[in-house]
Amino acid sequence: MGKIRIFLAEDHTIVRKGIRTLLESEENIEVVGEAADGREVLKKIEGLNPDVVLMDISMPQLNGLEATRQLKKAMPDVKVLVLTVHLNEEYIYHALRAGASGYLVKHVDVTELITAVNAVYRGESYLSPSVSRKVIDEYIRKAEENMGEDSLDYLTSREREVLQLIAEGHTNKEIGDLLSISVKTVEAHRANLMGKLDLHSTAELTRYAIRKGVIASG
Repeated sequence: MGKIRIFLAEDHTIVRKGIRTLLESEENIEVVGEAADGREVLKKIEGLNPDVVLMDISMPQLNGLEATRQLKKAMPDVKVLVLTVHLNEEYIYHALRAGASGYLVKHVDVTELITAVNAVYRGESYLSPSVSRKVIDEYIRKAEENMGEDSLDYLTSREREVLQLIAEGHTNKEIGDLLSISVKTVEAHRANLMGKLDLHSTAELTRYAIRKGVIASG
């Protein structure tokens, strides 16, 4: 049996290096690459053929939720295991909807991390014991039965990217440069976001992005 090939996505260098050291101490695990934000994940991962991506949520430019969504669309066989500080229904719900196979909070010990990696590699789902299955099931039931489709689902991938960059405080020109699109196209995306979400200012877009877990608060 070959080694489990892991790709690390974590914006804090010292945390990323620490996780890499822990993983590489396991005989059946090989870390094949790492990235500090979701956009870097999508650029670097092609050709590396990882089995599992260990994905943080709160990363600049492109968060882990949107990176997971785009990654699973492009490479459906890659398993994503979210490793985050966020123990929040909204984040958990969107991570699972995006295609993540597992969700861990960062206070887990090494044994649980390795257990989770092996589980998602085998095609199973894994949730931290601190993540209540009952709470998740109830949240998803309410979302689907009472709230209907989540408003984030009405947005295109590019609109979600623009939303994050707006909420992070980037100007239209900066967003255009990061996404290799014109300022006019950025303005069009901004207008579409406001129209679809019935929001009317950058401040409202930012509050919405925080509430939906597109960016972290604080």
